[in-house]
Amino acid sequence: MALGAQDEVSFRLWPPVAIGAPLLVGWWVTRVAGDPVELGAWRVPLGWALVVAFGVWNGWALWMFGRSRTGLLPGQATRAMIEQGPFRLSRNPLYVGLLALYLGVALLAPTFWGLVLFPAAVLLVLWGAIQPEERFLHERFGAAYDDYRRRVPRWLGVVRR
Repeated sequence: MALGAQDEVSFRLWPPVAIGAPLLVGWWVTRVAGDPVELGAWRVPLGWALVVAFGVWNGWALWMFGRSRTGLLPGQATRAMIEQGPFRLSRNPLYVGLLALYLGVALLAPTFWGLVLFPAAVLLVLWGAIQPEERFLHERFGAAYDDYRRRVPRWLGVVRR
């Protein structure tokens, strides 16, 4: 099969930027203006748990990409639709992992404003990456992707049959 430009997704906003920018803004506001609340000692074990969960979860998802021999990074061709591993639980496991990392880093930093801006990161990744990806995958895989989309939630959840 010949691969071309139609074989790779065109993001509106690169996912690490969509997720990282609000965290950096929150960290900057914390440094400049301070935080209005003390997050407390509970934040450290939870922050580390989220960072470890990110590593395990995203490592599993990346392993599935390698196993499926399909592109992961922008500019790499999408050759397969992955439905195993973490992709059984979320249509976007890498973004779920990056968002968990965001929360973990915000807790460890600590930055209250980074936590406040978390919904902005979710909305930016939804608009900048997930919506273009879903449109691309529908065009690339058609009914098979539509069926997968009906069965598997965007974020996390129980598999629907």
